[in-house]
Amino acid sequence: MNLVYRSTRNREETASASEAILKGLTNDGGLFVPDSIPKLQVSVEDLKEMTYQDIAYAVMKEFLTDFTEEELKTCIANAYDSKFDTEEIAPIVKAGDVYYLELFHGSTIAFKDMALSILPHLLVTSAKKNHVENEIVILTATSGDTGKAALAGFADVPGTKIIVFYPKSGVSPIQEKQMLTQKGENTYVIGIKGNFDDAQTGVKKMFSNKELAAVMDGNGYQFSSANSINIGRLVPQIVYYVKAYADLVKNGAVKAGDPMNVVVPTGNFGNILAAFYAKQMGIPIGKFVCASNENKVLFDFFQTGEYDRKREFVVTSSPSMDILISSNLERLIYRITGNDAEQCAKFMNALTEDGAYEITQEMRDQLTEFFGAYATEEETMEKIRQVYESEHYVLDTHTAVASVAYDKYVKDSGDKTPAVIASTASPYKFTRSVMNAIDPKYDVKSDFELVDELHRISGVAVPNAIEEIRTAPILHDTVCETAAMEEEVKKILNI
Repeated sequence: MNLVYRSTRNREETASASEAILKGLTNDGGLFVPDSIPKLQVSVEDLKEMTYQDIAYAVMKEFLTDFTEEELKTCIANAYDSKFDTEEIAPIVKAGDVYYLELFHGSTIAFKDMALSILPHLLVTSAKKNHVENEIVILTATSGDTGKAALAGFADVPGTKIIVFYPKSGVSPIQEKQMLTQKGENTYVIGIKGNFDDAQTGVKKMFSNKELAAVMDGNGYQFSSANSINIGRLVPQIVYYVKAYADLVKNGAVKAGDPMNVVVPTGNFGNILAAFYAKQMGIPIGKFVCASNENKVLFDFFQTGEYDRKREFVVTSSPSMDILISSNLERLIYRITGNDAEQCAKFMNALTEDGAYEITQEMRDQLTEFFGAYATEEETMEKIRQVYESEHYVLDTHTAVASVAYDKYVKDSGDKTPAVIASTASPYKFTRSVMNAIDPKYDVKSDFELVDELHRISGVAVPNAIEEIRTAPILHDTVCETAAMEEEVKKILNI
């Protein structure tokens, strides 16, 4: 049985898995969701003996039902290989009373690698399956990590070009240098004078611009997305939560069938939504702790039922979470409306036009599994220092936000269920913030001196991703106003 994907804003628009991956967004700007969440067909006892690649196949075959076994296994083998610097792919490390799920062992040292290592292979396979003749133009907005991970995944992939927009003053120096030094004949990076939400809005506008689509088609191009709005990004993220549970059972932290809690530093809502989908598949997850930084739009939503983006945008030390429009929340909203696309579309239109929407009490009653908490900059820095001093374990800023949120959840609830905190980036990606948190005396050093200092105090090897950019030349230097984003795309494509 092939799983049907449907638009969150129009019941009539449907697609197969490969069609949904190719399109990215639906025709009306909605997101593709499966008609139902399939159940995992493997027992926990079997899961705990399986490799990451085996679990990836067990999870993804249930969602990507129009891929053959050979196609899917080839995509998985090409994605989860020596690009990762640990055999485990996503190891769990215990520090204090919690388990950190390290999702940063891929080629760009952030959790986005977990999905963006496989998305290019899924996309190219989908294009072949659907007899696509056009060259695929990946158009992406990034708050820091997606951009580099997508660039690395798509660099020199035949039949594709990738264009990444990022907020010029809204990413860490290491994140920026990772993007600006990206090699590949088909890669383009553009800084915008604005924040991430501006970049994401500009990209969504281009996706829904039918005139632009016609011009591109006439020139042999079509858009697709590498953002977490693409179902080909979301499905691979489910895998590591399934693997995390299997690992906790294997090491005796939980008994098979008993729950674990999941804590996720959250920006665009895709990573925590993947955990929610893992629960629907049958993984026993108790609570989803949704951790925000000072851009606490999601915290306020879980507190009040109102999603309100009309607020000051705060630039923090956890830039991948500096987001006021959490695109993937739309998939959860669609679900709690009872899959009512018309109602979901009304909420999303209100968000665009009025900057806010409020869900009903009946919908709020379906969100009891979620707990929202946020960390101030001060709390984040204190947590990094505290964990380093007590456990000799170094958290990046985003993981520290999640750790603070978890403390608040435990204090509020008294719940001591074993918890997995999604550790979404290597501390090497945010060395200045991390080292300043440990001791402010480090602030006088250069970014790469701080890298060496972090290595000295942590004993953790400097990742290849950092070594490579120390002396790499800048290959991309375009900066534009948000209003000129479409113009820049046309310039790149010569149309």
